[in-house]
Amino acid sequence: MESLSQIALAAGLAWASGFRLYAAVFVVGLLGRFGYLDLPQHLAVLEHDWVLAASGVMLFGEFLADKVPAFDSLWDALHTFVRIPAGAFLAWGAMGDAGPAAQVAAALLGGAVTSGTHLFKSGGRAAINTSPEPFSNWGASLGEDGLVLGGLYLAIAHPLVFLVLLVAFLALVAWLLPKIWRFVGRVLRRLRGDPVSAPNVPARSSRDA
Repeated sequence: MESLSQIALAAGLAWASGFRLYAAVFVVGLLGRFGYLDLPQHLAVLEHDWVLAASGVMLFGEFLADKVPAFDSLWDALHTFVRIPAGAFLAWGAMGDAGPAAQVAAALLGGAVTSGTHLFKSGGRAAINTSPEPFSNWGASLGEDGLVLGGLYLAIAHPLVFLVLLVAFLALVAWLLPKIWRFVGRVLRRLRGDPVSAPNVPARSSRDA
């Protein structure tokens, strides 16, 4: 059961990092600081004053930045280089008590999970930003805030439930991700004025006229 909790914590941190990296660090660090969560040795640094202060400030900044249409996509693009390695690192640290081999495997899988979540989030928000009104953007952002908090709760309190839901979520991401980014690509081509390719229609012969 202990190993299941470790795996769920590693997967939960990697998954949450793709949506809200700073929220994941701050919430887990705070839970460890006040004794609600027994963090592995390699993640005990999250309880440090400096880490809590830095992640808290960045959490507040991300909360505001993510509510601004268009700027949220720029924020996501910049954080491609932050969320993915951080998610891999957090998954590595969560498996610290299981040995080096488990840590390396967790880092590789954790980085993949963070990548999928981050691309799903950034692609979905880019698609939403094609709408001129801001309310869908705000709704999506607040929904992501609640999703991360709920996911972290399940990862800590109900690890098996979280892992089952995570598998279903990743399957959904694998199905939706190509569709989201194709849509975003079409929108970008329209904005640049590039011709959008029409579906191939068989040419009519003279006998069909």
